[in-house]
Amino acid sequence: MDSAVSYRAVEESDLSFLKSVYISTRVDELSATDWSQQQIEAFLSMQFEAQHRFYQEQFPSATFEIIQVNHIDAGRLYLDYREDEIRIVDIALLPQFRTSGLGTGILKTIIRNAEEKSLCVRIHVEKNNPALSLYQRLGFKQIGDKGVYWLMEKRTSKQAA
Repeated sequence: MDSAVSYRAVEESDLSFLKSVYISTRVDELSATDWSQQQIEAFLSMQFEAQHRFYQEQFPSATFEIIQVNHIDAGRLYLDYREDEIRIVDIALLPQFRTSGLGTGILKTIIRNAEEKSLCVRIHVEKNNPALSLYQRLGFKQIGDKGVYWLMEKRTSKQAA
């Protein structure tokens, strides 16, 4: 990965971009429905707004950042630094930035950060998420079943067993 990755805080003016990132992660699963494009867009807009509000309310101390590649907005990264863990609230990339090693690099950076702080990394992953195999390759293990989500954890070598 030869790209320069940087992060910047989410601003109110980023909502349209954030919605496009969210929609890009869900549009394939809804293409199998008999809904019109207008119905799909309305549903996904409503879902994005609900998710965005939920994240803001449930993770008030989290960092909400835009992932940039060579100064181009590429995705979102929401992290909640807790006493015993770094919780990945959400990580998502636009389609053109997926399968390029970018997500792997970002996750490895989070894991190194956790290692330095003697923390684990946790994330809820949908069971049908294409990135599930990436988390498993990086050593994340399933530690909980939340219905459509698995709670996954990556313990670092500095943690007590």
